[in-house]
Amino acid sequence: MQLIRYPEFKMKLKSPLSHTILALFFCSSLFAQTSKELNYFDLQDVRLLPSPFYHAQQLDLQYLLEMDPDRLLAPFLREAGLAVVKESYTNWENTGLDGHIGGHYLSALANMYASTGDLRIKERLDYMLVNLQRCQQANGNGYIGGVPGGKRIWEEIYAGNIQSSTFSLNGKWVPLYNIHKTYAGLRDVYLLTADKSAKNMLIAMTDWACKLVSRLSDTQIQDMLRSEHGGLNESFADVAAITQNPKYLELARKFSHQSILLPLTQHQDKLTGLHANTQIPKVLGFARIAELSNDREWTAAVRYFWDNVVLHRSIAIGGNSVSEHFNPTDDFSKMLQSIEGPETCNTYNMLRLTKMLYRTDQQAKYLDFYERALYNHILSSQHPEHGGLVYFTQIRPGHYRVYSQPHTSMWCCVGSGMENHAKYGEMIYAHQQDDLYVNLFIPSRLHWKEKGIEIIQDNNFPKEAFTSLIINSKSGHEFTLYIRKPKWLKNNPKISINGRTYPITDSTETHIIIKRSWKPGDRLRMELPMETQVEQLPDQSNYYSISYGPVVLAARSGTSDLTGLKSDDSRMGHIASGKQIPLHDIPILVADPKAIPTLIHPISDRPLHFTLTGLRQGKDSLKMELEPFYGIHDSRYILYWPQTTASQLQQLQDKIERDERESLALTAITVDKVIAGEQQPESDHFFREENSKAGSTDDTRWRETRGWFSYQLKNTDATALYLKFMTDTALRSTEIIVNGILIETLKSTDSSAVVTTSRIKLPEGSTAMPTIEVKIKGTARSPSHKILEIRTLRSDE
Repeated sequence: MQLIRYPEFKMKLKSPLSHTILALFFCSSLFAQTSKELNYFDLQDVRLLPSPFYHAQQLDLQYLLEMDPDRLLAPFLREAGLAVVKESYTNWENTGLDGHIGGHYLSALANMYASTGDLRIKERLDYMLVNLQRCQQANGNGYIGGVPGGKRIWEEIYAGNIQSSTFSLNGKWVPLYNIHKTYAGLRDVYLLTADKSAKNMLIAMTDWACKLVSRLSDTQIQDMLRSEHGGLNESFADVAAITQNPKYLELARKFSHQSILLPLTQHQDKLTGLHANTQIPKVLGFARIAELSNDREWTAAVRYFWDNVVLHRSIAIGGNSVSEHFNPTDDFSKMLQSIEGPETCNTYNMLRLTKMLYRTDQQAKYLDFYERALYNHILSSQHPEHGGLVYFTQIRPGHYRVYSQPHTSMWCCVGSGMENHAKYGEMIYAHQQDDLYVNLFIPSRLHWKEKGIEIIQDNNFPKEAFTSLIINSKSGHEFTLYIRKPKWLKNNPKISINGRTYPITDSTETHIIIKRSWKPGDRLRMELPMETQVEQLPDQSNYYSISYGPVVLAARSGTSDLTGLKSDDSRMGHIASGKQIPLHDIPILVADPKAIPTLIHPISDRPLHFTLTGLRQGKDSLKMELEPFYGIHDSRYILYWPQTTASQLQQLQDKIERDERESLALTAITVDKVIAGEQQPESDHFFREENSKAGSTDDTRWRETRGWFSYQLKNTDATALYLKFMTDTALRSTEIIVNGILIETLKSTDSSAVVTTSRIKLPEGSTAMPTIEVKIKGTARSPSHKILEIRTLRSDE
């Protein structure tokens, strides 16, 4: 079957009135011509060979086959009024985001089939498509979705009745985000497998979206977009490219969130405190629209966003965010302390954005980031035995990660995770006329069908510091080979062809260039000399990671209390809730930062394993073993090391213990907690509200109300309720109601704006209940305080 690539045809698009005259001049080309434009090879033209990536791909294939398509289809059938074969999955799939994993599953199946040709995957894909088509036909209007009660809310929106907040729309949990996964799934199926039924369903569903907003003003649409909506603008732009119909590009522009776009066009950083993976898909849409219409202003905005996130907000493994939100660029302390570190979905989307940018702008920074994130975050986010997927990869020293199971865990990072390990072949190679680019050193077989050439990349990288390329063809071919020169190279690489040293006479800062007539059986070998490097956190605090070549190293630090290592189907099962090791018990690197590499020594006969000396734990000196982070599982670990000098050691130890003493004591007696104003914690605690508002102040998130809002909290053995809230100079009054009983009223008594806390005894009878409803109530005349955090506490005796 001929694979349909991301569309490479030409089209003229009528620029909307809001578009600049400059864009009108350039809009004759489908893609922005900012530099040499590369073509990525079809996934079906690249086959992985044995390596950690191939192993991950095969585990993912088994994970996909383990999942039950009838359970994934249940929400779609239910909402279409059709008979359900099996009950839907639990977890996020039956508590509001019903159907979102089904959309991801389409994308994962399409990627896996293109990458492997496995017919079992194709059978699953066909089964999903046939039944989704039945749903679309039953709905009768082009819509396909599992959003509970979706028909009602779409009717309300069509009529202009929009009730939007960050993670809800007309009382439902991010329904636009939910259906975006179906759009993306159908698009991926068509582009990767050429299935025309997927194309027809995608276009019909996009026509439904056109009608949905046809009576809404731009202001109403922007109000609606305050609710998380994934990358709908990207999907609609893709439909414009597929159909060559400019009305869909206009729809894509309508679905572009201006409150995020406008600061980026002005190169202003307004990201701190925002939910990270709400924003990244929007920017993917900005990039796709700019690509189609040659909008240079939007392209510059996208590049500014990428630079901001990658260069100032991302850690060594390529991930970003803490508790799903962008932290301040000058303060990573929350990320170091939190058990909710970088989210896998964020990196999944940043890699998609990087791939898009590199295709038209071959800057080295794009591939350096892509490689680092691929090896150290994405590859590490899958368990190497059972294939479970990871949500949070925390960098809190001494903590651990939790893994999904196919029938219990339906998180967003399971959806994107199933896709991640199905498409490792997408960036290894690229081409442009007679030029072949080798971007990544992953063992693989490439079929360059336009040239009739097979190229095999053979290596044991990064365990062995070289790669080989073997040219297989029936006759000789002349082409130019561009081999990437990664940033981490210790010194200039050496090249040999057929065992003879090849003098490098044509090289750039980013590539070694070899133009020659290649003969059948030619074998090129490139040495890839690596060295140990250290990297400070972006905020320049005294925490350092250690890497060797592209691989970030870490140390195992114990296996005690790995609570919930394999997640159940609870709403918070994706969080590693075991004991937090006090940071003052974590070994400290005692050395000048420049001297850290001298403390790292390779272990003979164990590639990529090193001994780290110079560590102090209390009064004791010790050493630990470093290994690739992607290989550490079912264990606590240290990824970032606190650093100081001998003269400052005691001072640092005292500060760490003092800073964390109170928070650890509170954590030890916490039964459950919810951070007000944070999307996932609120959703996981079955948030409800009437006339409330969320916001942030100096990266501190809060929620206030002139009506009420409520959560359900775990209550086993709890005796008290703990509230953390802001006071200010305004008149504030907050009623705290537990299971319908008023237990406390907070009044504003301080004229200054401060953060304070209150502990309130739970009413008799409620302490025996497994969960309680906590309602925060204000009034129109005196709104509630800004609530930051609510916990249920057990006795601290």
